[in-house]
Amino acid sequence: MIDLKEHRNIHCIGIGGVGLSAIAEILISRGYNVSGSDMNESEITERLKESGAVIYNNHRKENVENADLIIYSAAIAEENPEIVRARERKLPLASRAEILGVLMDEYKGSIAISGTHGKTTTTSMVSLVLEAAKLDPTILVGGQLAEIGGNVKVGKSDYFVTEACEYRDSFLELRPNIEVILNIDSDHLDYFKDIDHIVNSFEKFAMNVPGDGKIIAYDSNPFVSEVIRGRKNVVTYGYNESSDFVIKDVRFDEAGMPSFRVRHKGTETPVHLAVPGEHNILNSVAAFACCVTIGAGEEITGETLGHYKGTQRRFDIVGITKEGIKIVDDYAHHPTEIKATLSAAHNIPHKRLWILFQPHTYTRTLALFHQFADAFVQADILILADIYAAREKDIYNVSSKKLAEEIRCGHRNKDVYYMDSFEKIRDFVISNAEKGDLVITMGAGDIYKVGTMIMEEEA
Repeated sequence: MIDLKEHRNIHCIGIGGVGLSAIAEILISRGYNVSGSDMNESEITERLKESGAVIYNNHRKENVENADLIIYSAAIAEENPEIVRARERKLPLASRAEILGVLMDEYKGSIAISGTHGKTTTTSMVSLVLEAAKLDPTILVGGQLAEIGGNVKVGKSDYFVTEACEYRDSFLELRPNIEVILNIDSDHLDYFKDIDHIVNSFEKFAMNVPGDGKIIAYDSNPFVSEVIRGRKNVVTYGYNESSDFVIKDVRFDEAGMPSFRVRHKGTETPVHLAVPGEHNILNSVAAFACCVTIGAGEEITGETLGHYKGTQRRFDIVGITKEGIKIVDDYAHHPTEIKATLSAAHNIPHKRLWILFQPHTYTRTLALFHQFADAFVQADILILADIYAAREKDIYNVSSKKLAEEIRCGHRNKDVYYMDSFEKIRDFVISNAEKGDLVITMGAGDIYKVGTMIMEEEA
């Protein structure tokens, strides 16, 4: 295990990413000399420069000459010239997840939010409650949270809250005192062999919680139930009357926002959310159970959850055009997430629902091809953009055009289009959308740009 006390000059490869940039900020706050490299300039890299980091907008071997420890993000390949040079110099190398684990070990109240879906939202909710309860946590969140001015906040207490990503088993580097398991679903099948492999990883993760720690778990997910079976340190939440935190009397207001009560040990706490969807009910109750378990009061927890407005790219309202068309952006990129977002959208008043979807990675699109084909039932008009490759090469014989054809075959009454440029999508929406329509850009890539393009054209 890396001992940070033995190092002073730390270089971060891929420092512009949400996860590694947060680690860099914490290290800077502790007095380390931090440098980093990323191919793209961004608000994140500019903020790091202002904090004192040296940023290189390239990947060159010369960048690591003054470093005595290298931290790299999951997206960095072995042939990266900085990795190669570090190995030549026999410098210690550590993944972002490994360093996160080292940092978390220093906090008695470490909280890790895991699950296939909902991590960023739930982490944000927990963070805001702890802030409201004056517990002054250190926060690492996988999105931009307006209340903390970004994706990281360095606190002064023993509380540390972060997302725990299962991709490549990176969460196994973490040893939290409190672990939240939101759900378990098939994803990241470029790494995991199947759902059994995923469940096995979550079981290992659960074993990282000490005996005096707690696992907060959604007990209606069958795979989560499998993970927590037989464990003594589990707190459950959900709709089951046997759960420790029970969701009661769900209603939706005229704007599509849910209200409900949470019953715990005979007390019922009302919650009214400012974010839509059944999935956010579950996210918020996971946060409620977590915060109450560590000592935040039920009243302040329920009240704070009602003030949560969402993170960037989670049902983020971009604007309303002069023609009266509402533009929303959402990060959903898995069939389960897509269905949840569409369900939430249908509780919001609108005329027609447009989905502008950009699949994320060839491997995910191929592995979940048929699930994607059935995920858009609630959309009135669906436009598919080209697959966002991320770290992958186009070698999988799958495409958005093929997915569009599959959807048309299974849903012949649905308007489904494939378009090979954002400009074409923008022009089609502007020409055909009507007053009262709801248009959602959807995906984990850069499809959000289309919403901005529509708003600019309609300004």
